[in-house]
Amino acid sequence: MTYEIVVYNATVVTVNDRFEVIENGLICTDADRIVRVEPLTDEKDLPEAKTVIDAGGGLILPGLVNAHTHSPMTLLRGLAEDLPLQEWLNDHIFPAEAAHMTAANVSIGTTLACAEMMLSGTTTCCDGYFLEEAVAESVAACGLRAVLGQGVIDFPAPGIPDPKENIAVAGRFTESWTGRDMRIRPSVFCHSPYTCSTETLKSAKKLAQKQGLLFQIHAAETRDEHDRIRAQHGTTPIGYLDRLGLIDAATLLVHAVWVDENDMAVVADRGAAVAHCPESNMKLGAGIAPLTGLLAAGIAVGLGTDGCASNNTLDLFQTMDITAKLHKVRDMQPTAADAQTVLTLATRGGARAIGMEDDIGSLEAGKKADLIVIDTRQPHLVPMYHPVSHVVYAAKGSDVTTVIVDGHLLVRDRQLLHLDLGEIMARVNTLARAVGAKVTLP
Repeated sequence: MTYEIVVYNATVVTVNDRFEVIENGLICTDADRIVRVEPLTDEKDLPEAKTVIDAGGGLILPGLVNAHTHSPMTLLRGLAEDLPLQEWLNDHIFPAEAAHMTAANVSIGTTLACAEMMLSGTTTCCDGYFLEEAVAESVAACGLRAVLGQGVIDFPAPGIPDPKENIAVAGRFTESWTGRDMRIRPSVFCHSPYTCSTETLKSAKKLAQKQGLLFQIHAAETRDEHDRIRAQHGTTPIGYLDRLGLIDAATLLVHAVWVDENDMAVVADRGAAVAHCPESNMKLGAGIAPLTGLLAAGIAVGLGTDGCASNNTLDLFQTMDITAKLHKVRDMQPTAADAQTVLTLATRGGARAIGMEDDIGSLEAGKKADLIVIDTRQPHLVPMYHPVSHVVYAAKGSDVTTVIVDGHLLVRDRQLLHLDLGEIMARVNTLARAVGAKVTLP
């Protein structure tokens, strides 16, 4: 048999249920699936393939899963810094979006995000934004796998000048992209329980349920949100959403910082998932989510970068390192958030959180051919005693040399094969000059 792609001469970190690590491993793909994951006993037995990739003694990992981002917001990277969330949103981000987030600009911002994610090893993202039709077109053209949520909010937003149309717009998007591209899954993304009315929240969830889609929502992100919802509704943000019937196995709660044991019990009982975004939470001073408590409760948790306006990068390797260290400090326990746990969050855990664990998140025969190669011939990766520890504490997104998504080679030798990165960055820089000239910066 002649395989589509063979990758060899590497340590394979499978992230399967047994967390097998295969020295001198081999992976073979056919069409969009992995068909072999095993040791290579003799290079004379290297299978025939249309494309053969020598990983140079590096590491092969499942493609990383970014469980929460806002791809077009690469255009607002660094625009307004070191501000409280409400001031940041209301005085700077929302006005910039109103002035500049056209479909064309959303498209180029998304393309830049895809390039950044691919070059740093992310093969799947869960996105939520407005003008998501333009997002979807760009993601599909770039070749990434994604869950893409059309934004719903009770204020004028890009592409929705009349908020009364928010559910209708979301419905048209989800219907348009259902079954259109097998790498793209449409979704419904409610901004938050304080920017959406009770009626809007229930209508958005009803739309998601009707079409069998993931429902995403920022929830329990800040103390201000927690206090506001409690004052208005007499319960926590999680309690409020649960009262409305919004929390179930097809719900992704983004942030979940201000949650107590009762909240976690509710989330676990309903089978909902959480996207943990530690860098954004740290930068906005929102707090630290109780990651070890969420995991102990049996809740599916994935790692997210959030958008570039509040992080400022889409590098999940950086997020893994910060996650592991932050929760050791939070729990005052060096064994908290160990490397294996954190790598799982960025791969199989993220896949589980967005409802795709059957297809992605680990390197196993039968799963989608989404994988990456890390070059370990770098000073900061020598010597290597424990591959998993190296991935979490030492590797960087820039160490990724090869990216395969759905059996398609998208990055080789650190080069994007189907995108002109120079042209993309030039277009974004031209746009950024216009954004910076019209927006009052802090």
